[in-house]
Amino acid sequence: MKKTILFSSAAAMLFAGSVAIAAPGGKGVNADADGDGVISRAEMIASLDTKFAKRDVNGDGQISKADREAKRTERFAAMDANGDGGISQAEMEAHRAERKAERFARADANGDGKLTAEEMQQMQGKRGGRNGAKSMRGKGHKGHRGGGDRGAMMKQVDTNGDQMISKAEFTAAAMARFDEIDANNDGRITKEERQAKRAERRANRDKRGG
Repeated sequence: MKKTILFSSAAAMLFAGSVAIAAPGGKGVNADADGDGVISRAEMIASLDTKFAKRDVNGDGQISKADREAKRTERFAAMDANGDGGISQAEMEAHRAERKAERFARADANGDGKLTAEEMQQMQGKRGGRNGAKSMRGKGHKGHRGGGDRGAMMKQVDTNGDQMISKAEFTAAAMARFDEIDANNDGRITKEERQAKRAERRANRDKRGG
């Protein structure tokens, strides 16, 4: 049961992440490689390849419990600067400062050490999306634990039910979302299509009272 919940949470995170990729204007997980404000199928697939490889820590072609544990170990080691097996307040603050500096550098497109209003908005938008995903994972849909929602999402991603997510499963789930947003089926996601889908989801939540 614990293993099922773990992978349901992983699927929710991965699926939410793949949707977040389809949002031009940011850095990092952003699939809009050429910065034209439109995401093509080729850009989306390339971004998914990168994202999957990052999460498949042991390189076995599956995202599993072992990968999640390895990732957790990596994060701890990165924060434990002196390698004493514990994280001090100073190390935690240094890690946070480093991450803030990295976010700033990614947002500073021209490298002049300053952010334009647009760059600042893009950086804040990306952080908002991540925090929103964490909130959904922590609280669940409609304010409860959301186990049913995670289970349904797991079934969407883990189609063979082996409690692991293959690259094919991960890509198929994300591209199904891509096709859903691509309203005119031209193989490209525009800002207008993203906004329309966002408005549709919001309206559906309002109807359900969520």
